[in-house]
Amino acid sequence: MRRVEVVMETSSSPGQVIAAFTDAEMLRDWWQVERTLIVKEPGGVYTLAWAINDTGFGYISTGIIKEYDPGGALVIDNFLYLNPARPFFGPMSLTVTAKQNASGGSVVYLCQDGYQQGEDWDWYYEAVKQAWPVAMQTLKTYLEQK
Repeated sequence: MRRVEVVMETSSSPGQVIAAFTDAEMLRDWWQVERTLIVKEPGGVYTLAWAINDTGFGYISTGIIKEYDPGGALVIDNFLYLNPARPFFGPMSLTVTAKQNASGGSVVYLCQDGYQQGEDWDWYYEAVKQAWPVAMQTLKTYLEQK
């Protein structure tokens, strides 16, 4: 099955990296997430919404936290992407790990997998394949300026 993977290094700690994916204010600052509902524990919900307006939500990513270690890991299962212009995509998984490197920063690994086949899935896969590297660079810049 197809997957999108990104590996990067940052001078930030593993805990800061995981916080950037689980703290509402940080998510708003680096990823422009407008609303969150995150229960930071295994079995907890992980829901992010963008493009909120008077008629509803533009985009939603949601799933169930399988693993949560504030010092270095976030794994979300049953990960779904909802877009009003497309069919619902899922279930997938999203994994973020951060391990301390020799210089005191982190090596960050992100993997989103579970992409299925078909024209709509091809569109989504290509969009995510382009978006995650850009988003992770934005995250790196954000964390290193804090």
